[in-house]
Amino acid sequence: MTTKPRIFVTGATGKTGSVVAAELLKAGYRVRAMVHGEDGRSAGLRAQGAEVVVADMSDVERVGDALKDAQGAYFCPPFDPYMIQGAVAFAVAAREARLEHIVGLTQWLASPSHPSLMTRQLWLVNQLFAMTPGIAHTIVNPGFFADSYLMLTGYAANLGVFPWVYGDSRNAPASNEDIARVAVAALMDPARHAGKSYHPTGPELLDAKDMAQAIGRAVGRSVKVLPTPAWLFMKSARLGGLPIDLISGVRYYIDDHKRGAFELGAPTTDVLDVTGRPPEDFETIARRYAALPGNQRTLGNRFRQFAQFMIAPLRSGFNLDKYDRDLRRPFPSRPQFAPESKVWQREHSIAHVEDTSALDARTVLVRG
Repeated sequence: MTTKPRIFVTGATGKTGSVVAAELLKAGYRVRAMVHGEDGRSAGLRAQGAEVVVADMSDVERVGDALKDAQGAYFCPPFDPYMIQGAVAFAVAAREARLEHIVGLTQWLASPSHPSLMTRQLWLVNQLFAMTPGIAHTIVNPGFFADSYLMLTGYAANLGVFPWVYGDSRNAPASNEDIARVAVAALMDPARHAGKSYHPTGPELLDAKDMAQAIGRAVGRSVKVLPTPAWLFMKSARLGGLPIDLISGVRYYIDDHKRGAFELGAPTTDVLDVTGRPPEDFETIARRYAALPGNQRTLGNRFRQFAQFMIAPLRSGFNLDKYDRDLRRPFPSRPQFAPESKVWQREHSIAHVEDTSALDARTVLVRG
């Protein structure tokens, strides 16, 4: 019997990496999973049959050792300001190890002059992997995950509200699982997917009201959209323990969302075309989140959600200006949100929209 290839999975305890590892193991592939540290999640990977390696992405020698005898790799970039250093280290190690194929998770917004440091770095990583000799490269570039909205399921279940900061724009959000399955399919058949770029989405464009209604059906109660200012969102994010590295980019993604960036080219058929399975609809995904203990309609959860809701406006937010100064982060001379970037339009095969009000008229432009 032919032994299936070994696949190296970074971010193997994360939202997509854990699913990639599990799906590959189920299919009989050997999985070497890279994690930041030992915990219950890494123990779970071992229990499933994965070989677990503890390493930092920027440690080129350690990553090089971990890549030995691997044919393919799933690269899930950490959301930190030095991600580009880790990506370069990974590319060097991959070339030395004679890796054959990288499936890289990036983002729909990736472009060279975006105000978000992470987004500019992801664009550079795409170019880096594409230029690395001898290694095939497949891009998976989702927009906002369904998870980004469903983190608020507890508010919906216990308070009947769905906070919304994105104006009247829409998205067709994909599940963590569907994004991961696209990556897995590409890893299993590199000859078919090498050089391709996939934009996994859900089956339909949804606005705030559509999502609130779907979440309401999942939690079993009426849920109303609660328009929320960005400053309050930032304070709530800090109160909820979200890292400043993440929020430093999200502050700009809110504007991209409002400008309709996630509507452009969506929905796609990439999930179905690549995996052979239709994408999960938003309500199906929401029902999984509604079943989580912290999102159940209980007295304790209701009190916790209400307390957070009331305390958030009184708490301090992130000092993002200080964060930028401390990092001495570079900033483009002419920053451009994704829909404004000609490079982004060209790479996504999207016709140029001179007047962004066309997005408000719901002129959805489909990829070529």
